[in-house]
Amino acid sequence: MAKLAEQKGWMLARINGSHHVFTKEGRIERVVIPMHGNRTLKIGLLRSLMRIIPVVEDEL
Repeated sequence: MAKLAEQKGWMLARINGSHHVFTKEGRIERVVIPMHGNRTLKIGLLRSLMRIIPVVEDEL
């Protein structure tokens, strides 16, 4: 998901522990993506990130 965010123009602003925080110029939202090894994101978080970034299921 972090790679997709960068492809869509989001920039890594900072890393706080295992959470990567992305921002995008002109947007108020920030995207926080947890990086916990190779654990997958839970469906609710995944759907929320997909709406904000925006990403379609085919791009995953």
